[in-house]
Amino acid sequence: MDLEKPPARPPHPEGCLTVAIRVPVRIVVLVLVVPVRMAWDALTAAGRLLSRTVLRPLGRALRWLGRALFVLPFVALWRWVVVPAGKALGWLGNALVAVPARWLYRYVLTPLGHGLARVAQAIGGALGWLYARVLTPAGRGIARLLRGAGLLLAAAGAGVCAVMAWLGRHLLVVPARWLYAWVLTPVGRALAWLVTALVTGVGAVLYWTARLLLVLPALALWRWVLLPVGRALAVVARETGEALRHAWRIAGRISRAVARVLGTLLRWILVDPVRWVHRTVLVPAGHTVRDHVLRPAAEAARAVGRSVRQALAGARDTVRQARADLRRTLLGEPGPPAPVDRREPVGRGTRTLERSTTALTKD
Repeated sequence: MDLEKPPARPPHPEGCLTVAIRVPVRIVVLVLVVPVRMAWDALTAAGRLLSRTVLRPLGRALRWLGRALFVLPFVALWRWVVVPAGKALGWLGNALVAVPARWLYRYVLTPLGHGLARVAQAIGGALGWLYARVLTPAGRGIARLLRGAGLLLAAAGAGVCAVMAWLGRHLLVVPARWLYAWVLTPVGRALAWLVTALVTGVGAVLYWTARLLLVLPALALWRWVLLPVGRALAVVARETGEALRHAWRIAGRISRAVARVLGTLLRWILVDPVRWVHRTVLVPAGHTVRDHVLRPAAEAARAVGRSVRQALAGARDTVRQARADLRRTLLGEPGPPAPVDRREPVGRGTRTLERSTTALTKD
């Protein structure tokens, strides 16, 4: 068993034309592609920001507006107008069309159809008797007469056809066959041989003329001019594609590096100062205002509210007491409530909440 790793094959050798074209093409393509890639990245970032901050909220607002302006009115129209109107029209159609039509079919058209069926059955029976008793015997007699006449005509026609066939064979077929076999066939073969020889000679002349004048020059042009030029153009196109791919990738890295630098500068110039001002100035100031102004004001407002509620409660109690005194002065003391007969048993033997004895388990 061979445990050694086989040596790697060397890469395919490249020609001097490929090496000479690759470096300048990559430099030129990189210079041209970097601005395009940076503009593309900037447009992509702007598009994402626009989609996240403008287009999506606008789409949600338009969807809500469309639902409020179109969907809900149509749903309400369908539910409260179209459906009741359809039910009303269905009831009217049933009452005005279906019921009268059913009555007409049951009490008018059905008896009329039964009567017409009986009349048609009687007429059919009469026609069947006429066909069986009159038309069928007459037709059979006429058919026998026609069959006899046909046999006579067939015999006469057969004799005439035999005579015409014998005359046509000896006057047309035999002379035409002799003319085809001894005249037309030799002449046709001679003409075919002449035409074949002429076409072969002319074809050979045209073939060599076309080969010498067209094929060989075109083959030389393809082999010594077009094929080398095509290979050179293929190398240029391949190297241009490779250069575009590498340049696009390198331009992406450059664009990301520029974006990081600009983001760092923006953070240093704007974000960090704003964050420092918020953390060191606005937050302590807000806490001071909250602790020394807002909370005391809220406590004072709650105390005033409690005092006002207590005063209102005392005033309500005073008014309620004064109203009760005035009613007692004008109308007197209210009488005791009348007893209500609840139909419950009274006595020691009844069930009570203090004792567990009942009328069934008492001593």
